[in-house]
Amino acid sequence: MNSLAKNIFLLTLTAFTFIGGYAFLRFAYRVTDTTPFTQEIVLIILGTVATVLITALLLNKQTAVEIQKEQSIKFIDLKTRTYEELINQIEEISQSEKINKGDMISMQFITHRLAIFSSPQVLEEFQNFLEVLDTRTKDRKISRDDSIILAESLANLTVKIREDLIGEMDALGNYSKKQIKNLILRNSSESMELSERQ
Repeated sequence: MNSLAKNIFLLTLTAFTFIGGYAFLRFAYRVTDTTPFTQEIVLIILGTVATVLITALLLNKQTAVEIQKEQSIKFIDLKTRTYEELINQIEEISQSEKINKGDMISMQFITHRLAIFSSPQVLEEFQNFLEVLDTRTKDRKISRDDSIILAESLANLTVKIREDLIGEMDALGNYSKKQIKNLILRNSSESMELSERQ
């Protein structure tokens, strides 16, 4: 029996108990008005049954909410780990002086992993990144100009990943998507300059 059917069943049972209890109470008042404490006993039984049914309904709902919360946490954890893996793989490719065909194939296979849970915006931006990567590395090398263009494309991808993971928190903050993208690009260009100096 699914959750909705259980809830309807318990609500129906509760309503039946109240209606039946009320009818029985009216009958008991007429028939047993001479017997001491009869009305009080009926009220106690009716109250106990109603309390048990309402408690069962609330516990059932609480369990469903806890299961949903746990699944949501696991889902976000899986997303985060896959996005981290993606960024690590892009980093490894960027650090190598030459890109081989295997690197490109493994990047395309990430699309299938992302397709499982990523937002459509992330998938679209990742496809754009792959196109930029393929175009800029036709000679299988990454020049300084290629690095700058790849960094901008990666910044766009990072913004979309950030939106997918913590977009609600950014919406509550003081930063727009454009400001976040600019921060990412600035950090990227500063880190490139540092690596060139060393």
